[in-house]
Amino acid sequence: MGSVQLVEWPEAIVRVQALSDSGLAAIPAGYIRPQAELPSLSTGVDAADASIPVVDLETGGEAVAAVAEACRAWGFFQVVNHGVDPSLVERAVEVWREFFRLPMEAKQAYANSPATYEGYGSRLGVDKGAILDWGDYFFLQLLPEKFKNQEKWPGLPTHYEQSKATVQEYGDELVKLCQRLMKLLSLSLGLDVNRLPAAFGGDDAGATLRANYYPKCPQPELALGLSAHSDPGGITVLLADDAVKGLQIRKDDRWVTVQPLPGAFTVNIGDQIQILTNAVYKSLEHRVVVNAEKERLSLALFYNPKSDEVIEPMEELVTAERPAMYSPMTFDEYRLFVRSEGPKGKSQVQSLQKKPHVLRNHAFVHDQLQTSGRWGPGGEGLAFAAMINYRLH
Repeated sequence: MGSVQLVEWPEAIVRVQALSDSGLAAIPAGYIRPQAELPSLSTGVDAADASIPVVDLETGGEAVAAVAEACRAWGFFQVVNHGVDPSLVERAVEVWREFFRLPMEAKQAYANSPATYEGYGSRLGVDKGAILDWGDYFFLQLLPEKFKNQEKWPGLPTHYEQSKATVQEYGDELVKLCQRLMKLLSLSLGLDVNRLPAAFGGDDAGATLRANYYPKCPQPELALGLSAHSDPGGITVLLADDAVKGLQIRKDDRWVTVQPLPGAFTVNIGDQIQILTNAVYKSLEHRVVVNAEKERLSLALFYNPKSDEVIEPMEELVTAERPAMYSPMTFDEYRLFVRSEGPKGKSQVQSLQKKPHVLRNHAFVHDQLQTSGRWGPGGEGLAFAAMINYRLH
């Protein structure tokens, strides 16, 4: 069986910022959504309905109960009194604003590839001819340290080391917040405080940071900044642009625009938590709309399981009445779906819902990986080919 190699983009990369800055009146055809995916630029619901739950992290037991309620009802919530220094947040945002204002040739020095996605990018997925998102981004590996590529860490020409240090400090503080949230999630499920952290691989859990830049779009009614998807990882902590709304979540089959609170972080459940909790908590589909008048910047911290940790429903949440709903899979195997096909709703997590033949194919995946010795990034091609095999049979 051949392997899938995610090495090069299938088409020449066009920077969305360059398109926007060119002053074009109509967006290229490759960014126009089909009728069923055209964005709604209003909430479609009353403002009160659009307010996702807010959790005050300084309220102890009340925070645990609030997290449980938010995760069961929404899969999204905002956190306040989170302990991250507001001045650090402001400095991190300014570093990324300055980066995206750099001349194109300076940014191009950090151009990424689909092999790891680290660096400056403008597309997700390697399907040739796919509809593209109206946005650029910068993707960084934070943890584990051994996977961090220092050559992809940007520094601003005017204050190179200081800007890199700010990005690192911001990442460190957000990782601490994620570790705190993981313990809250454990308690909210009635489990030991360290149960979910242990399921993520303990101190070997992973973290990545993506700075999202959505330039002004002359036809926002035809495009999306980020396609509808659920996050493939564990939890996401988003610093949204509270001056320019854009994040929409799919709630009760309606797209609802999130109203970010100043100073708050938006937290959402990813697919790995859905699998571990046996769908007690579910990831929620979301997308980003764009704006004709204003650019938008957001920072997303993704906290993920250890890359070769096998993720499956936790035994405490599996009963005779609620048997395990998902087949085991490592996070390395799982995220290759997104790296190859880009964001596509909840199709990946839904494909893992158990069927009688799945366990046979999972054994095949592990046999192949163990034979090759390829569990980390070097084995992604084989892992992806094996994953596709059991998704299609």
